[in-house]
Amino acid sequence: MTHQDLQTDVLVVGAGLGGIAAALAAVERGARVVLTEEYPWIGGQLTSQAVPPDEHPWVERFGVTARYRALREGIRDVYRRRYPLTDAARSWDALNPGAGWVSKLCHEPRVAVGVLEEMLAPWRSTGRLRLIERVRPVSATTDGDRVTSVTLSSTLTSPGGGPDVTVAASYVIDGTETGELLPLTGTEYVTGFESQAETGEPSAPAEAQPGNVQALSVCFVVEHADGDHTIDRPERYDFWSTYTPDAWNGERMLSWRAPNPRTLAMEQRSFTPNPGDDARAVDADQSKNAGDGNLWTFRRIAARDLFTPGHYGSDLCLVNWPSIDYFLAPVLDVPREVEQARIADARQLSLSMLYWMQTEAPRPDGGTGFPGLRLRPDVVGHADGLAQAPYHRESRRIRAVTTVTENDVSHAVRGDRGATRYADSVGVGMYRIDLHPSTGGDTYIDVASTPFEIPLGALLPRRTTNLLAAGKNIGTTHITNGCYRLHPVEWNVGEAAGHLAAHCLATGRVPHEVRSKPDLLADYQAELVATGVELRWPDGVHPY
Repeated sequence: MTHQDLQTDVLVVGAGLGGIAAALAAVERGARVVLTEEYPWIGGQLTSQAVPPDEHPWVERFGVTARYRALREGIRDVYRRRYPLTDAARSWDALNPGAGWVSKLCHEPRVAVGVLEEMLAPWRSTGRLRLIERVRPVSATTDGDRVTSVTLSSTLTSPGGGPDVTVAASYVIDGTETGELLPLTGTEYVTGFESQAETGEPSAPAEAQPGNVQALSVCFVVEHADGDHTIDRPERYDFWSTYTPDAWNGERMLSWRAPNPRTLAMEQRSFTPNPGDDARAVDADQSKNAGDGNLWTFRRIAARDLFTPGHYGSDLCLVNWPSIDYFLAPVLDVPREVEQARIADARQLSLSMLYWMQTEAPRPDGGTGFPGLRLRPDVVGHADGLAQAPYHRESRRIRAVTTVTENDVSHAVRGDRGATRYADSVGVGMYRIDLHPSTGGDTYIDVASTPFEIPLGALLPRRTTNLLAAGKNIGTTHITNGCYRLHPVEWNVGEAAGHLAAHCLATGRVPHEVRSKPDLLADYQAELVATGVELRWPDGVHPY
């Protein structure tokens, strides 16, 4: 096995949304960057995990960074330039290709891959940004409180695979989906639920529960076509088709019924492929789709009515529903073979849900099964038709200089005061505190939040001086992770981390010093604002 040794200014491990934003911010400010990615597609939850962006209601006007807005508009631009949209859809400023009612921008994941690649391309061609693909971190070296290098191993299964790579860097940014660098570097972190005694959060348990982590999901895309496209019966179908978790109040998980996240009462959903609605009108009044509960349109990523007749034979429906939430056991801090086995079981759950839909699901006409449902492996870029990567809702989280708690963002706690204001704000975000059922047997926790800020202290470990968090691994709790984990917040966190690393390289300062000294902090924040990062919410923005 050959081995490569590289030296760079900034190493970003994980090319999800936070990692890409970090790499772009750092390289555009003059740093040399190495960016690495485990899966075939860069983009994380937006692409390899196949999850359209979960965003706040004001996203078209404010509340995201300029670079994130460029990503969104880049995706729309691809559809306008390359897809045969109807005249009405082409004139739609806030084009939503899938007209899914969970997001204002439901789209095919491959389109986002192309846009992200385009954003990186100018810097890759100069050699200032190097992207190393199909590798994962396996070890690290440290010198006191500094990380000195990270070694990455190939994930390729072909004979010989690829070479291991060791990257030495002045700054290391953890953009992985589960905070993989934290245990490797000895950086202090937490998993699962903190105790109420530690955080003072109303929704926290009396005792810490480090193994109690939110469900992960393996998403997939289906269309509805003529013929019988029923897959082979999944190996674990007997188990998953009869599984009755406590959160489902004793009912089977594979069904059209699921708990309401806010009331916890079981609710009936419907499923009608290709409903033939006026997708643009429906998106303009999302309550229509939300009210009828048709899961087909929930995260639909291509609404054929928005395109010229015949371009799509069927809508494309992305399945990311409660019925594929895997919460039997955690995948954090377990041996690699156990982690892989549990993710394989999560894939079995998703296949079982599809098989149930094809063979047993009740239809509106009184029959059972939708054999016309057909997987689209080409849309997700994986041979088995499931997303390349699991959608991890929760990561290891650094023991941070600042930890955001429920008491900082909950509307029930904060009321008209709004969320905690931070002198060291590096961005903004907004989403309800949305916790899915977890590996400890807990049901949903769904709490109204208020528009919040991202404190720089949440990106900084208490001890490690040159490692920055750039995703769901920031200083939140199990509870506040539920509102800080979404796409635009992850991007903003990564952008702030990358800019900080480059700022420190240019000024000779260190991150903790920048945060602690008002004049240095003001200079850094001014640079963020100049690049289009919003540090405060405008007046009059209300929680939901």
